[in-house]
Amino acid sequence: MTLASGASGEPGREQLLSPELERSIPWIIRNGVGIQIMETLAVGAFLVAYAIELGASNFVIGLLAATPHLSQLAQVPALLVVDRHRDRRRVYVIAGIIGRPMMLVIAGAAFIPDKPLALAVIVVAFAIRYMSGAFVGCAWGSWMRDLVPDRMMGEVFGARQKKMIFIGAVLSLLAAVFVDLWTRRLPLPPAWGYAVIYALAFVGGAYSVYTSRRIHEPPMEGGLVGQHWLEQLREPLQNLDFRRVIAFLASWNLAVNLAAPFFTVHMLKRMQLDLAGVMALGVLSQMAAYLMVSQWGHIADRFSNKSVLSVCAPMFILCIFAWIFTMFPERHLLTVPLLIAIHVATGVASAGVSLASSNITLKLAPRGNATAYLAVSSLINSLAAGSAAMIGGLTADFFVSRRLSVVLRYHEPMGDTEFSALSFAQWDFFFLLAGALGLYALHRLSLVREEGHVREGVVIEALLTNARRGVRNLSTIAGLRAATEFPLEWLRRSGRKESSSSQQPPAD
Repeated sequence: MTLASGASGEPGREQLLSPELERSIPWIIRNGVGIQIMETLAVGAFLVAYAIELGASNFVIGLLAATPHLSQLAQVPALLVVDRHRDRRRVYVIAGIIGRPMMLVIAGAAFIPDKPLALAVIVVAFAIRYMSGAFVGCAWGSWMRDLVPDRMMGEVFGARQKKMIFIGAVLSLLAAVFVDLWTRRLPLPPAWGYAVIYALAFVGGAYSVYTSRRIHEPPMEGGLVGQHWLEQLREPLQNLDFRRVIAFLASWNLAVNLAAPFFTVHMLKRMQLDLAGVMALGVLSQMAAYLMVSQWGHIADRFSNKSVLSVCAPMFILCIFAWIFTMFPERHLLTVPLLIAIHVATGVASAGVSLASSNITLKLAPRGNATAYLAVSSLINSLAAGSAAMIGGLTADFFVSRRLSVVLRYHEPMGDTEFSALSFAQWDFFFLLAGALGLYALHRLSLVREEGHVREGVVIEALLTNARRGVRNLSTIAGLRAATEFPLEWLRRSGRKESSSSQQPPAD
């Protein structure tokens, strides 16, 4: 047995690791790096820009955004395969071998002269890639549930996510610069530049499959072998705590994915930003997430995942609302500063939401029988996210030519003066509706129960304590230390008042 100290260095955070787990942790992190390379280059801004280059409509963009989610319906056969064969690593590898080459098919679509046909090839290849990904995800979730202890989930997956965020930030910026240079400097079709991007995405996906072969797989105990698959899927829904978490995650995914696919379209089409500028903002968001993900992991391990969500989820919803004011009704002096603030805050919030929502689902899934729980979670969340993206794609063209304004008129003898108080146009309608749905998701979160949950003020207090400790370690300059006291000291005091009646945190 080997001792591994926690990243925080706090006494009492040392954990006993089995030799198998100790050898597996570096490969778990490397697996995340390979997946991040593939996902950074295969979805998001690059996918939208590639589709726009091929003349995609808003419906096609919505369809592409929905495909990764709707393809998760393959979780049902994946559940049956994993429970029947009980060899999750083998399922992961075979599904990866089927799905990863689809990146090369998408790359090859750039060379098809008929653009509608090229887009059709991309949609089909994406569907195959993510249907195989459903098998990969089903096997991976159950595998990690049995391998990583509860007390180390925040630390291990926090470190994994931190490395993934860093790789994604650097790679996305470099790839965006490459595409812009290809478009402006080379006398070749711009779509061919995206072919190179997707070829690199295949390399990252292939590496993730390779790393999975080096990760220890504990025996799959328990399970529901021989039970009908409908009964397997029904069993998690009989767990009240699990139903509450699923209700929150479903409403959350419905809200976020109604707006998220159109953030990039909004910047590329309506704001007329170039791809490098869009990716630079994305890198800024990822770096904010990179700096915060370890903090969220420590807080989740110390208190609870719900404590992290209670702070990060409202922040994310506020960021969605803020997109409405980036065009008011056109670009203005505060557009760029507001975009920067939105991306920084979104990075901070998304790091916590992503980590805590994954961990809370894993913790509620019983060891030895996690496959059905994780499959149900993935199915419901994917249906919510895919439905939202499809609704957005189907209605985007309708809202493009619509505008809603709230005008204030001041009348005086010399004449009337009008002020535009609010103005909604094009994708602003989606941001408004997504924000409203997000408020409902916050209500569902309030019903979730998890041991160790503390109120938001305690979480803020812990964050500020860590920030002050970090600054003191960096410098003894009084002015630098004082920077952590104001205005953050006000937040600390308000958090202290708020937490006076809350549940005390468990012993660390």
